[in-house]
Amino acid sequence: MEYNEPSHTLDYNTTREKLAMPEYGRNVLKMVEQLKAIPDKDKRTEQARAIVKVMELLNPQVHSQDNFEHKLWDHLYMIAGFDLDVDSPYPCPVAETFNTDPVPIPMKGSKIRAFHYGRNIESIINLLCEQPDGEVKTEMIRSLAIYMRTQYLIWNKDSVADETIFADIEKMSDYRLRVPEGLSLSKIAGDANFSRPGMGINVGQPGSGQRKRKNNYKRPFKKK
Repeated sequence: MEYNEPSHTLDYNTTREKLAMPEYGRNVLKMVEQLKAIPDKDKRTEQARAIVKVMELLNPQVHSQDNFEHKLWDHLYMIAGFDLDVDSPYPCPVAETFNTDPVPIPMKGSKIRAFHYGRNIESIINLLCEQPDGEVKTEMIRSLAIYMRTQYLIWNKDSVADETIFADIEKMSDYRLRVPEGLSLSKIAGDANFSRPGMGINVGQPGSGQRKRKNNYKRPFKKK
């Protein structure tokens, strides 16, 4: 038996014309294309008003906007490629106003030197550079180093030497800040957890110790 290929071909959205207003779907686009093919202007206008009513049903949230009817007609013109000759209650919008480039978001001039520490750490280091030497500054450097060690362990690995954190502090300060000799950090508890934010599977759930105590609770025997 000979195999005959099917006479029809599959039609995918990737091969179709791109929708100017995807929220209204491709059926509305077909309606607009048929509308533009109507030779009589009065009938085109009547059909255009009917399509606007359909668009209103498909996009009910437009009612929360001011002058929503005007916006619906603007959307109709956009779907029609700004080429629609009907007696509309609103003028056809200018296509260039919808094709302007977005306003760029201003970014900070300097890049973050160490992403796992963040930009705020750089600001704190700059403030410490302006502080006079003494016990207060030493304690502030120790507190900063402990916090930086925590951030380091969250995003990098399970252990880090104090000297690595001290070297990062001096490097990020362009060596304006020197860590006092003999400074040491507190030891990390063996059960410390440095998981990344939002990565825990039991976030918001009661701890295992609570569940264990709850499961071990015994009800008193009832007297017979």
